[in-house]
Amino acid sequence: MEKAKRILTIQDVSCVGQCSLTVALPIVSACGIETSVLPSSVLSTHTGGFVGYTFRDLTDDMPSIEKHWISEGLKFDAFYTGYVSESQIDYILSIMDSCASDGALRIVDPAMADNGKLYVGFGQDFPKKMAKLCRGADYILPNLTEAALLLDQEPVLSGYGKEYIELLLRQLTTLGAKNIILTGVSFDDNNLGVATYDGKEVKYYFNAKIPRMSHGTGDVFASAFTGALMRGADADKAAAIAADFVCESIKATPEDHTYGVCFERAIPTLVDAIGRI
Repeated sequence: MEKAKRILTIQDVSCVGQCSLTVALPIVSACGIETSVLPSSVLSTHTGGFVGYTFRDLTDDMPSIEKHWISEGLKFDAFYTGYVSESQIDYILSIMDSCASDGALRIVDPAMADNGKLYVGFGQDFPKKMAKLCRGADYILPNLTEAALLLDQEPVLSGYGKEYIELLLRQLTTLGAKNIILTGVSFDDNNLGVATYDGKEVKYYFNAKIPRMSHGTGDVFASAFTGALMRGADADKAAAIAADFVCESIKATPEDHTYGVCFERAIPTLVDAIGRI
């Protein structure tokens, strides 16, 4: 029997709100991958659409956790990062070095912005810090806003063509990432998708656009992408599986469910797709 793979996902816990670790843990696990976690912070809810939420930063716990893992000889076959704080990036890079199995993958979702602006709580210099985490990553998964901010550019969210997207992808490789998975790409009013770039070729995958804004879809995409990749899909196939799963999750979500998508209801479709890899 094939040796079981273990990943470590590093991101926050939003106690209520379908995002970050409460999305990553069940989705990657459903793909058949042992999923270990390192919470970067604990919030009572996520920051989109809620007010008065609590936030506890867990940076100070990271060095002792790393020390314990080293003493136990624990290794991971991949690292998948999401929403983290500026103060944690050097600790995360250290863990990626000290606790990596041979050939371990680094998958970075630079979760920091959307719709043309940074998330609440991030300073204007944060994209430069996130770029440090992207350096040397095997895969980075920015949306259009995050991609532009990583490059110190103003986000362009509409009216662009393939020339702009493909220039953006080439520029992102200068950060030192090997593969770029760019989400939120759309050239018309009817389709929304993802562009993948391996340093040589750009490929696109589109779904029919669903006219609805939903929190947490980036985390759902990144988690399904990571799970599919770890199960043997190439980046293009993993991106397609993840995009389809996001669409199925949105379709499964009632109109009055506003703080996330009901990805739980769509997990059987993901498991089926993983089984066909």
